[in-house]
Amino acid sequence: MMTVLRVHPGKKPEVVVIEEGLKSLQHEVDGYIEVIYPFTDPVAVVLNEEGKIQGLPYNRALRDEDGVSYDIIAGNFLIVGIGEDNICSLPQEYIAKYMKKYEHPEGFVRLGNSILVVELDG
Repeated sequence: MMTVLRVHPGKKPEVVVIEEGLKSLQHEVDGYIEVIYPFTDPVAVVLNEEGKIQGLPYNRALRDEDGVSYDIIAGNFLIVGIGEDNICSLPQEYIAKYMKKYEHPEGFVRLGNSILVVELDG
């Protein structure tokens, strides 16, 4: 079992305990997984690799070090820890950090060729 942070579109993050393994991760994101490493902390984001193609609802924006949005995660995603050989439970210090980071759901408005990201009340 591993403790991770689960983020649904339009909702605040929640701490959940899931089984280890590919099937459990796929279940959490409703499809094939993709693992990305957008942060300098030893954490990863597990998301549905076809989320945008499948038209899943936009969830949260990914931002660079200046706070500028460069991508959007579609569908549910998990924040997990990174172990020596694999993903693992998210350490407590990072649970608190990423709970705060993703505390507020976001909305997305298309303006021509751009998408405006707005913080929503959760």
